[in-house]
Amino acid sequence: MNMSLVVLIVGLGLAFRISLGVWGASIMRNKGRPESFGWLFGIVLGVIGIAICSFWPRNATHPRQKDSGPLAWGKNTILTLAAVLLVPIWNVRWIALPPLAGITVMAMLVGAVLAAPREIIEGEVQRIMYIHVPVAVLQYLAFGITAFGSAVYLIRRDMRWDAIARGAATVGVMLTAFALLTGAIWGKPTWGVYWTWDARLTTTLILFLIYSGYLLARAVGGPNDEQAARYAAVVGLIGYLDVPLIHFSVDWWRTLHPQRIIFDSKPSLPGEMLLVLLLSFIGILFLMLWLTLLRGTTEYLVQRADRLRARLDQLERS
Repeated sequence: MNMSLVVLIVGLGLAFRISLGVWGASIMRNKGRPESFGWLFGIVLGVIGIAICSFWPRNATHPRQKDSGPLAWGKNTILTLAAVLLVPIWNVRWIALPPLAGITVMAMLVGAVLAAPREIIEGEVQRIMYIHVPVAVLQYLAFGITAFGSAVYLIRRDMRWDAIARGAATVGVMLTAFALLTGAIWGKPTWGVYWTWDARLTTTLILFLIYSGYLLARAVGGPNDEQAARYAAVVGLIGYLDVPLIHFSVDWWRTLHPQRIIFDSKPSLPGEMLLVLLLSFIGILFLMLWLTLLRGTTEYLVQRADRLRARLDQLERS
């Protein structure tokens, strides 16, 4: 299967996983049950996704014997449905994604500056929310793709998944840096300081350092260095455990950050603000997917070029 199509499948799957996890958490909270149970939906979906990917052939160029039985039928049905639904979208990715990202991001900026009402208490500085909140949330998705790709790489030992994980990690680190920067700009007039060792700020900084270390560890080896890829995959997988700490930090510790007012069954934001914020999420999502595909495809092409170079060197020596 095409490596970049796998990126799209994983990205859409993780987006659904996070959305379902937030929705389930809201239901559990309204019923007075521990909110963490709602996120079990997401964990179950992630495990199912990894199990499906473990069925994928490691090398599509080598013929495989036909499987039989109910398990093979279910696997073939899932792969066929994925191909039928996603291949048409994938075929127009480079035509559709750039204009979609550009149009929605421009609409986000216009909506944040002109359409959204002025917040009474914080004033104009509150408009940073329309950039800060989407990048802060979608960094979870980018690092989720990294963790997913790392897990599948450890199972399959397929370097394409390493390329996916590296591409998503690069975009995730960029989003995290942008979230920290916009948070500091927003925090100065609101809290009086650019930085404080708030629980959410601290755990977000730790996430930034973890995946910066992941990229550094992966860059030590060559594009097809399996040992470096294996060590980096372990870091990429374990590092994602920091994401629940960030999300639930406002519940577990006393923080300067407010309680969740958006990802709730009854959001407390006005309808106009929610509409602009939804548009912001769509714009940043398209931008993140586009950059992840670009970076992941680049990493994959670098791996192929490195293998071709090694093969040419071997032919010259022989």
